[in-house]
Amino acid sequence: MTKRKPIVVYVNPDKPDYIILERIGEKVRAGALVVYPTDTVYGIGTTPFDVDAVGRVFEAKKRPLGKPVPVLVSGIDVARRLVDVTYDAEKLMRRFWPGGLTIVLRAKPDVPSIVHGGTGKVGVRMPNHKVALILIEKSGGALVGTSANIHRQPPPKTAEEAIEQLGDHVDYVIDSGPAPGGKPSTVIDLTMSPPRIVRRGPVTREDIESVLGVEVVE
Repeated sequence: MTKRKPIVVYVNPDKPDYIILERIGEKVRAGALVVYPTDTVYGIGTTPFDVDAVGRVFEAKKRPLGKPVPVLVSGIDVARRLVDVTYDAEKLMRRFWPGGLTIVLRAKPDVPSIVHGGTGKVGVRMPNHKVALILIEKSGGALVGTSANIHRQPPPKTAEEAIEQLGDHVDYVIDSGPAPGGKPSTVIDLTMSPPRIVRRGPVTREDIESVLGVEVVE
């Protein structure tokens, strides 16, 4: 991989610069890699539909191929382009999005296998962060949503921490100050019955059961 110094821009989290985010979004749609803030930690992303670009994400993170990566979306309509949104999934999306719930569903056929690691399943989430949501929208509505760290290293809560780990391998870094941190999102797999919580997070089993009206296992 060719190393480079990324272009670092500051974007006010309270008053985001739409023009800057639109320009970066255009580059992301063309395969650029970007580090960006979310409602938990800083992430590294690109368009999920460019196999080579997603491969660069794995290479930058030194992440083994075959491990699925989640995808952040700007809304339910975009999620439908990536996965089969079931009735139960839509109920959860309308209750907990934007927020800390990643929902694993069956991938659509045109989603590259590198994204789902050959499992045929993709985790989708709409983050509760203004800058991230604008960037996702300007990037075509979907953005690879894995944390901006080397595999098995601590996820970064600042742009500086992300640059220390991945700076030579990304094209753009959006600095919006420290990420809120806190718990990573809850991950629930709706492709099985009963639904299974794969990772505990801010949305509890009881929260999910109250919406679905069925038992959820962990």
